Amino acid sequence: MKLTVLDEPPLEFSGGTRHIDPRHGITDYGPADATNTAVRTIRVGIVGTPASIQGLRRWFDGCRQPIAAKNSRLGRLFVPFPGFDTSTGFRSTLVWDSRLERPIRDRDLQRVTGLNPRDAVKAAVQLYAAELDVLDEEPGCDVVIIARPESLPERPAPEIDPDAPWKKAPPAEPVDDFRAVLKAMAMRYSRPIQIIRRSTWDPSFAPPGGDKPRLQDEATRAWNLHTALYYKAGGVPWRLPRESTDLDSCYVGVTFYRSGDHSTLETSVAQVFNQRGDGVIVRGAAAKVSRHDRQPHLAQGDAHALFGDALRRYRQEHRHLPARVVLHKTSSYTPEEVDGFRAAADGADIDTVEMLWFPASDPARLFRSAAHPPLRGTLFSLDARQHVLYTRGSVPFYGTYPGMYIPAPLPFRMVETESSPEHLAEELLALTKMNWNQTQLDGRLPITLRTANQVGQILRHLGPQERPQGRYAFYM
Repeated sequence: MKLTVLDEPPLEFSGGTRHIDPRHGITDYGPADATNTAVRTIRVGIVGTPASIQGLRRWFDGCRQPIAAKNSRLGRLFVPFPGFDTSTGFRSTLVWDSRLERPIRDRDLQRVTGLNPRDAVKAAVQLYAAELDVLDEEPGCDVVIIARPESLPERPAPEIDPDAPWKKAPPAEPVDDFRAVLKAMAMRYSRPIQIIRRSTWDPSFAPPGGDKPRLQDEATRAWNLHTALYYKAGGVPWRLPRESTDLDSCYVGVTFYRSGDHSTLETSVAQVFNQRGDGVIVRGAAAKVSRHDRQPHLAQGDAHALFGDALRRYRQEHRHLPARVVLHKTSSYTPEEVDGFRAAADGADIDTVEMLWFPASDPARLFRSAAHPPLRGTLFSLDARQHVLYTRGSVPFYGTYPGMYIPAPLPFRMVETESSPEHLAEELLALTKMNWNQTQLDGRLPITLRTANQVGQILRHLGPQERPQGRYAFYM
């Protein structure tokens, strides 16, 4: 056994500058794709009731100015929002246009509330789809904000293992999720959407029939939301640094999900990310759960096809292929899968392919005799193959543990690798920071696996002949 504490990996910002924290990096240096002269203008469409459109615009206009941090002694954890303006922070501005505002009558949404939950979601999605159809014909729009219907009840959170979403049992009475159904429908449009609950911009709001949600402080909400909008509009908030001696690498997450009618098990996709954070989504063939280990697996030909498609889409997107590919898979590798993945890599002339398996859990835990849990970045190597990494834990830069519960480490198994466990763990730690929906250092899963369940929940609403959007921005 071996214990190693890894340094917090840096991120790259404007001009090649580096910082370990996304918010401090953007405040001090600007986003990774910023230049000294260029200003990013983000043209925003909005769909919602007239009151929601007005409320959202007021809140976003207020975010042009700095927002004070939460009153706390933890000044590095709770960071002021610098304002979304051309002279600071993201060096960008949101532009409103009445032609890009599509109001939905409140009485039309009120009629939806009288329906059963499944029909209510379907009717609400149809109302929003009609307005998105109109917006898709407007040339001057980068991203569309969706004001989620206030009267539409939230879907109860399903009992899902985030590391093994195929284990979800079908609900007794299927109730579709508004977010997933709308995002699946929006795949046919050219702009990504951002769904926002009223409580995000109106903290006094309490949803009908439910408790008032627990909110982050306003500065943190502004950070997370504007980062997502910046990325969805084509920006690069931050990226992973690449040394001149490093191979050009990309990371592929292979995950699984149930089909819409729960009749078949399918690959949730190869989620392909490069060091810039650009994501490509590829849906694969059906998988089967093995009787031997009760995990989903691909046939050799399907593994070859999935990896081959992922590499082709990567080349279409980036005009070149990487020299090194690291596969992250949520189930163990069969010999047939290894052969299929390796053959696809050989066919594309990839120099190096490394394969990691991420079990759903591991009994190994560490205890730290201190006021806080083990440090984020602690690597516990049980042997040459089995490792446990604390991607969540105490962060010295913050001076505290930013989570609410005892952190569960991330186990991984080295199946076929050339890099050291420490190097692979450093990459995993860095990939937990490539989530554009949050800006704190408290993500457990790498970006290749983090959104697996969300992507699967969206893709299950697409027919087998419908091609999903390739850009990751359409799923987050």
